[in-house]
Amino acid sequence: MQRYFIPPEQFHETTVSITGGDAHHLVRVMRSQIGDTVICSNGINREALVSLTLLDKDIVEAAILEELALNNEAAIEVWVAQSLPKADKLETVIQKNTEIGAARFIPFVSERTIVQYDDKKAVKLQERWGKIAKEAAEQAHRNRVPEVTLPLSWKQTLKLVEQVDLALICYEKESGLQLKQLLVQTFKREAETPLKGKVLLLVGPEGGFTVKEIAEAVQAGCHSISLGSRILRTETAAMVALTCILYETGEMGG
Repeated sequence: MQRYFIPPEQFHETTVSITGGDAHHLVRVMRSQIGDTVICSNGINREALVSLTLLDKDIVEAAILEELALNNEAAIEVWVAQSLPKADKLETVIQKNTEIGAARFIPFVSERTIVQYDDKKAVKLQERWGKIAKEAAEQAHRNRVPEVTLPLSWKQTLKLVEQVDLALICYEKESGLQLKQLLVQTFKREAETPLKGKVLLLVGPEGGFTVKEIAEAVQAGCHSISLGSRILRTETAAMVALTCILYETGEMGG
């Protein structure tokens, strides 16, 4: 069933209003009919099964049939901090990790980052990245759309360590602590206690992190982790790490 995220102000007591690109998608692409049902979410605290009552190219109105439970989000909130990769690889990172369950995306610039954006282009790209996250969240039946921030500097990114319960930096030369060990130590599971917390996951660009950056990250409170003996592409690393985190914390049958 089609799912749409709409602004909270368009989510009324007994009806919802769908506008813009979503209205166009329902009318022109899906060829929806009066009486068809879709799911609408305000991305915060309400989600409902609705029946379409008015179809127009600029606005679609629908009546709320049933309020739905908000139970598709992971209790562990994972922030994926990705050093800006080349071409459209960040779009892949956002799309696939939204499907898996990432809560937030933080692009950043590190020493080996090749691409450079001015402020105007960064804002435009942020809008596109947000749209990709929204579409992926709808496809995956998420209850919320992950936030995508404007690109940060390396120092700004390290400041985020203070806001989470566990910070991880992926390093191909790491031979000590493993991801599973850290998760078990940080999130001790108790039968009667819901598992909650925030994890910051830092992934480097195509050339990886420098030794200096790893040292700075560790000094800031990050744990350097290995994702195995194989070298992963930058756009693959976050997917693998995120899946491991959600599995080990019980979100994927772990």
